Amino acid sequence: MSEWLQLPFVQNALAGGILAGILCGIMGTYVVANRIAYLAGGIAHSAYGGVGLALFLGFSPLWGVLGFTLTGALIMGWLYLKERHRADTAIGVLWAFGMAVGVLLTDLTPGYNVDLMSYLFGSILTISRESLAAMAALIAAVLLFVALFYRDLAAVSYDDEFARVRGIPVTALQLLLIGAVALSVVVLIRVVGLILVIALLTIAPYMAEKRCRSLASMMVTAGLLNCVFALAGLWISIQFNVTSGAAIICVASLAYFAFVGGAALRRRA
Repeated sequence: MSEWLQLPFVQNALAGGILAGILCGIMGTYVVANRIAYLAGGIAHSAYGGVGLALFLGFSPLWGVLGFTLTGALIMGWLYLKERHRADTAIGVLWAFGMAVGVLLTDLTPGYNVDLMSYLFGSILTISRESLAAMAALIAAVLLFVALFYRDLAAVSYDDEFARVRGIPVTALQLLLIGAVALSVVVLIRVVGLILVIALLTIAPYMAEKRCRSLASMMVTAGLLNCVFALAGLWISIQFNVTSGAAIICVASLAYFAFVGGAALRRRA
């Protein structure tokens, strides 16, 4: 493995895994605390429509994903906030619609040569310096957002009615949070892909939630766990020549199963 570390693309992949782990630790904490994992999944999967639209119209898939994801996130967020208990059906429809539109537009695009598997399952070994810079910039923006609104976000996450009584702009903060999740999805595409990103946003924060007493400690713990998952999955990907995104999620999933199984055994004991 040591000789691999001398290669620039492996160094980029390691940096990308660490940055993705930090980003998912922060945003995943809010996803888990606000119980919006299904909403985040809908945002991630509907983004495939942006890939198909970009290929069909002939511009960069990244811009297509960005526009489609933000638009879908705002629509889903509005539906979720307007009628929370019935929004799951609408989110499911938009989830399926985005995927279907992406597939149809890709089929209608003559002679496309983009590796679509990298958008679906990630390709961290091909991550560029520009993508790393974008991830670092987004993490800086997210940290600033969290630092400025930490107390308000905590109140919204655990008791939005109490937050409203205190005069906190709950709807605005929730929409900003959903928008931040959408931007995170766009950045994470190169690491684990659209299909697997929801796992990286939820597994480590869920495990951290069971052991932490505050959102801040959840973020730190989840970020560290995600970094371990990403680096272990990357090592497996290089050693066995398998898809990196899938390897990362398999490591995270096995850790989740061990965590849940260990908790169940402790309760029975």
